[in-house]
Amino acid sequence: MTPRDLAIQRAEHRLRFAPELRRCDGQDLKLLTHAALTWLDTNHQTVNALNVFPVPDGDTGTNMLLTMQAAYGEISNSTEKHAGRVAHAIAHGALMGARGNSGVILSQIWRGFARALDDLEEFEADELVTAMQEGCSTAYRGVGKPVEGTILTVIKDVASAAVAARTHSHDLRVLLEEMVTAANAAVARTPELLLVLKQAGVVDAGGKGLALGLEGMLRYLRSQPLDKPIEKAVAPLSLESMGAALESVEPGQEWETVVDFRPRAALDLPVFYGRLENMGTSIQVGEGDGVYRVHIHLLKSRRYEPIALVEEYGTVTNVHMENLLDQLGGPPGAAPEPLPLAPAQPGQIAVVAVSPGEGLSRVMASLGVAALVSGGQTMNPSTKDFLDAIARLPAERIIVLPNNKNIIMAAQMAAQASGKKVVVVPTRTVPQGIAALLQHQPDGDLEAVQAAMEKACNEIESGEVTTATRSVSIDGVTVQEGQIIGLHNGVLKVAGDDVDDTVRLLLDAMRADERELITLYHGAEVTPEKASRLADSLRAAFPGQSFEVHFGGQPHYHYILSAE
Repeated sequence: MTPRDLAIQRAEHRLRFAPELRRCDGQDLKLLTHAALTWLDTNHQTVNALNVFPVPDGDTGTNMLLTMQAAYGEISNSTEKHAGRVAHAIAHGALMGARGNSGVILSQIWRGFARALDDLEEFEADELVTAMQEGCSTAYRGVGKPVEGTILTVIKDVASAAVAARTHSHDLRVLLEEMVTAANAAVARTPELLLVLKQAGVVDAGGKGLALGLEGMLRYLRSQPLDKPIEKAVAPLSLESMGAALESVEPGQEWETVVDFRPRAALDLPVFYGRLENMGTSIQVGEGDGVYRVHIHLLKSRRYEPIALVEEYGTVTNVHMENLLDQLGGPPGAAPEPLPLAPAQPGQIAVVAVSPGEGLSRVMASLGVAALVSGGQTMNPSTKDFLDAIARLPAERIIVLPNNKNIIMAAQMAAQASGKKVVVVPTRTVPQGIAALLQHQPDGDLEAVQAAMEKACNEIESGEVTTATRSVSIDGVTVQEGQIIGLHNGVLKVAGDDVDDTVRLLLDAMRADERELITLYHGAEVTPEKASRLADSLRAAFPGQSFEVHFGGQPHYHYILSAE
């Protein structure tokens, strides 16, 4: 046993078996953070199942898991014993890896926690209480309009429980027990605080994810297993469920490789992800019934590398490979046509935009986007993804268009962290992003261009047509799993059994007859011929409006609609 292994073993014994746990150092915090990550990993599908709307989404459990993986990745090989320095490393990793609103808020909790421990080599009960309070305050400050019944309520109640527990105990285990009890109680009452949760019959997913993290720490201290989920049901693995804008193809994404395998031992997921990231992009790892599925897009010359990697970890049970270029109809071996991205010049305003599909990327590029970030409903980009795109541009003035409500906070975190002058126009949909791009003036005044873009966003009506992922009754609409549903500006409006009929119903709900131009962006699963036939029928149904059809290439969503 190496000296490092021996030190870890001693720390584990003290954390779990000392009569009282009066203090923690950096290595103790590392062990607790790994426990939180492991328990969240084990149960993230349970969190994913708590979606309010029955749509393919950037699932909260996955977003929080990826955020925690990035956080732990910063300290996975660290031997640092200084609690403050370890906490700051965790907070930095969480910020860079933050995905979705839940991931960003989680990173802000870690940020406040780290700030409170700043210069401390160890922390005791008083410092833990202060750290939880600062984590709560920082999270609330990071949200423009805090909403109760969310992860914010849970961290607030957790911080209050820590304060109360400190009045009768100095034992960190006792404080954590009270914090976990408060977290679970807060999660249980979120539907009473947020009507949409009550309508959907679920608790808040972000709050549940936070509670699981704290519970993982407590289970570790109690020597309870961290590899058995709290619910037996695990979402089945399928090609359709892998997310990450799987239908889009970027440079370096010539082939798709999917490998199922049974690991011989517990996976060190941060290390595993890191090795995959050296091979390709659009990486997803799913788990069900002890079988893991790896999905990755990569160059043709590297398409067998994930299989070789997985064989190091376990037994391969299934392999699926596809030529992505062939799916797009390109000639065998042909590289995708380069995107016509706008050249960003020093002194000009450059635009960074999020795109969920190949066709939409080309539309945005033609309108002056200088850098594209892949992502959307099914896979939310991280803060680091935005920072990398911003850093690659020679321009010092940047406008970011997130084009999805669940991506706005990550974009805002990147804007704050960048050394450039970056503003975020909070586009909540792709049509809003395209409308904003029409107002782009590379040589204009940044504030004036930002104002013009925000004004244009408010003049666009957005629609989305997809397949319901579960049965629910919400916003006065009853939906059965598998039905076709339509959302207007993010609100569920119609449900039907046929895609074309649902599009017509949605256009009625959007008052398309009061608009001049309707644009349909068809998804990867809709053929151009089918989209063209739908447009022809809509022209007959709405004779006073003009209709345009474009290939969007977005996964899971049959159509994205714009009415102006």
